[in-house]
Amino acid sequence: MRVWIVFLLCLAGKALAAPAEEEPVIDEQVEVGSNPVQVETGEFDEAIEVVEDVAAENPCLNYHCKKGKVCELDDNNEPLCVCQDPLTCPAPVGEFEHVCGTDNKTYDSSCHFFATKCALEGTKKGHKLHLDYIGPCKYIAPCLENELGEFPLRMRDWLKNVMVTLYERDEDNNLLNEKQKLRVKKIFENEKRLQAGDHSLDLLVLDFEKNYNMYVFPVHWQFGQLDQHPSDGFLSHTELAPLRAPLIPMEHCTTSFFEACDADQDKYIALEEWANCFGIKEQDVDKDLIV
Repeated sequence: MRVWIVFLLCLAGKALAAPAEEEPVIDEQVEVGSNPVQVETGEFDEAIEVVEDVAAENPCLNYHCKKGKVCELDDNNEPLCVCQDPLTCPAPVGEFEHVCGTDNKTYDSSCHFFATKCALEGTKKGHKLHLDYIGPCKYIAPCLENELGEFPLRMRDWLKNVMVTLYERDEDNNLLNEKQKLRVKKIFENEKRLQAGDHSLDLLVLDFEKNYNMYVFPVHWQFGQLDQHPSDGFLSHTELAPLRAPLIPMEHCTTSFFEACDADQDKYIALEEWANCFGIKEQDVDKDLIV
């Protein structure tokens, strides 16, 4: 299942991003994947394992290596994973393939980034190096306190609209499971639902107060979509990457928001911390909603 970066950028630009500098026009004629909230996890998650495409008679066939590594055969013709040489990565088609690392260095692609990170395994620099966001490194303005308070208002509305979009396009029953569809159907059919659009912050606040229940499930759903590697009730920096990496260039408070969500500063965001960041009441936090 493919989840496309372009769809995220188009949707985020309309439903989430605050007024900002005009973004480049991107072709929207792309295949819609299973979760437009985030980009394809495999592009940014170093814990994801991928299959190397090699000849059938090669023992490396179907041998799994994590991002940044490739399969090679040892002296006994046994497969093992070794760091990929960045020079073997495909040349980027354009700047949209560039990524920025937490070292504030622009890499030609996610392949180049993870190959570099792999070569630094076991070092302090490698431990601290993560993919920061999609696109070349650029100046990210500091997030002001009032701006940080506005971020979850747009994010909540965005998540709700994403789920409605999935429900509307789920003709083949592969975007949402049956339990999810039943919950989103109630939101979709509710006449009080605030339609997608460029709404004022005051309206978003008012809608959240009046239609609070419409936002509870989308917040839980997104947590479940990210909590995959492993699915343990906590979000790591790596698990957050598919969501935060495309947002940072458009929403300069993204990093500050997720750092603030980690209330106990243990480098992981628990479900309770995640829900609290979006204004979900403690009594409404329910692990059973992550279906």
